[in-house]
This record gives sequence, structure tokens and C-alpha cells, in this order.
Amino acid sequence: MKPTASRPVARGFTLVEVLVALLILAVVAAMSWQGVDAIMRSREVAQGKLERQLRLQSAMAQWEADLFAATNTQVVPKPIAFDGTSVRITRRSPEGVQVVVWALHGDTLTRWVSPAATRTNALSQTWLQSLQLLGNEPSQLRVVTGVAGWQMYFWQNNAWANAQSDADREQQGGTSGTNPSGVPVVQIPPDAVRLVLTFADGSGFAGSLRRDVRTPFR
Repeated sequence: MKPTASRPVARGFTLVEVLVALLILAVVAAMSWQGVDAIMRSREVAQGKLERQLRLQSAMAQWEADLFAATNTQVVPKPIAFDGTSVRITRRSPEGVQVVVWALHGDTLTRWVSPAATRTNALSQTWLQSLQLLGNEPSQLRVVTGVAGWQMYFWQNNAWANAQSDADREQQGGTSGTNPSGVPVVQIPPDAVRLVLTFADGSGFAGSLRRDVRTPFR
């Protein structure tokens, strides 16, 4: 009889080899996940920064539009008034004259717009109403967050001066009196307005922003 050739015995993986392979796969998967997570986080940061930048640009475009449309009605105290907390602007609109209020509440810059007025008394009442805004009205639009402070300057007599300076207002001159509603009228329209925004740490913006805008009174 011919001796029968022995068949090779198939050898599988040992338990230790399987565990080592699984460990390597786990390490590779974890490293891959960390890379994907880092990419996603970077994308979220970049997207958030882009959205904040676009929001700020939109706000400044609206700010310029409000100043470009400012009008001297001879009814309210000033067509552009700044008291440190808020800026009030009387602006033209197709329906009449509106009062626009930009205000800083905490670290948030807001914008409020009144209904258009077509009569003197209505405009005077709207102006008085704008002096009583608390910042939590439903019509208040949150424009920019992360603002640590702001300042306003008016260009008059070939020089910039603090918009809150009494001396500057006296130098500018103007007419005074009262309108039919008893609101004192002092018309001192500036030739240009400088807005300076200072941003808080962690706001996504660095340093400060300065925007100079000519008014229709120039």
C-alpha cells in the first residue's frame, strides 16, 4: 500500500492575535475620529466667525442707511442726538418720517424703528416715546452682541468733537424754540458722524471698529 500524503492542517488566529488586531483597529479609529472631530470643530468656528462678520457688516450698512436718510424736521430737538446710551435719528421713509433708535444694552447693540409719522404732533409724540424705551420691547432688534462700549463724534467746524460735549454744541450754534407739542427744538445737524465700537474679549472681534459717515446736512 502506498502511504497516504498528510494534508496540511489549517491554522487559525489565536485569541491573543485577535485581541491585538482589535486593539490596533480601535487605536486607528480613535485617531481618525479625533481628526474628523478637529475638522468639524474648525469648521464650526470658521462658520461662526463668518456669521458674526456678516452680521456686523449688515449692521453697519443699516447704520449708514439711517444716517444717509436723516432729515431735519424742525420738530424734534435734533435730527441726530446721542446721550451716551442711545442714538436717535429722524429719517425719511416713503410713508413719512421715522424715529430710529440705536442703543447699547449690556453688550448688545439694538435698533428700534417707529411707525412713520406724517403730522407734526405725531412725530413729537414718537420722539417722546423713543426716550422711554427700556430695551426689552418686542420691536427691539438685536443687531450685534459682544460690544463692550461705544462712542460718538460729530464733525463740525472742520473738527471732530465728542457728541455729548456741551461746549461743542455751543460752538456749533443753531436755532432754538418750541414746537406745538412743547418739545424744545435745537437744530444742530452735524456734517458727519463717527461711530467707534469697542468689542469685549471673547466676542469674536478684535479691538475696535471705527466708521465715519457723512450726513445729508454736509
